[in-house]
This record gives sequence, structure tokens and C-alpha cells, in this order.
Amino acid sequence: MSDTPEKPAAPAINPVLRTVLLWTGIAAVALIVLGGGIGYLVAGTDGLWSGLAGVGLAVIFLALTPISVLIANRWYGREMFATVFFGIVMGGWLLKLVIFITAIVILRGQSWVVPEVIFLSLVAGIVVSLIIDAVAFSRLRVPHVSDVALPTRNPEEHEDS
Repeated sequence: MSDTPEKPAAPAINPVLRTVLLWTGIAAVALIVLGGGIGYLVAGTDGLWSGLAGVGLAVIFLALTPISVLIANRWYGREMFATVFFGIVMGGWLLKLVIFITAIVILRGQSWVVPEVIFLSLVAGIVVSLIIDAVAFSRLRVPHVSDVALPTRNPEEHEDS
């Protein structure tokens, strides 16, 4: 008989990451409306598309981290968990870098881009995401040792006594 459960439970951080993704999605809808609307009011159709592009980039960049951690946590409790976890999270980071460089190269030469609008909508998306992360993690109620499996019997008790 084993002292620990056969299959460990999912990491305690998963519900928090799902909450962060849910609130990021809700904020993305609000930012799309605001960024596109304000961009349209400031610079017409070009401002609308610039605002939508900035918000879209912000949402993609900021959602990739919790998504990659949730995907990596599927290997929780397996032999190579740490290696797989950091491989997936770093792969997500590299994907963000490639997307960012590609977006900059593509958007830099476009005539419809209004630099101020795309910049401010990107910054607004980042600030809102940081606020969501801060609120979600400040409300986190997980013990420091939440993912530890304790033995089910006392090791000091001997069966032959």
C-alpha cells in the first residue's frame, strides 16, 4: 500500500489562471470597443484599425503566458514535469517574441497605422492586464504547501508492535 495518491491533483494555481483568462477576455471586449471607438474619433478609420491592432496584440501577448502555464500543468506529477513546464513556458515566450517582431515589421510600413493610437491601445491593454493579474493573485487563497501530498499513515507506528 502506498502512502501517497497515485495521480496527483492539478496544481492549485490552475483556477486562478482560468480566472485571469476569463477576466482578460472580458477586458479585451471592453478594450476593443474603447480602443477602436477612441481611435475612430481621433483619426477616423485608420485610427479604428490602429486601435484594434494595438488591443489585439496586447491580448495575444498577455493571454499566451497563462495559456502556456495551463498547458504545461497538464504534465503535473509526471517524471519530467519541471523540464516540460519550463520548455512550454519558454516556448510561449519565444512565440511572443516572434509574433512581436513579425507584427512590428508588418505594421511599420502600413499607411493606415496611426502610431499614437496603436501605442496607447497597446499600453492600455497591458495596464488592464496587469491590474487583472494583481487583483486575481491578491485574492488567491492557496496555502504555501498546497500541492504537497502527505502520507496517509504515521511512519513512526510499526506494524509489528
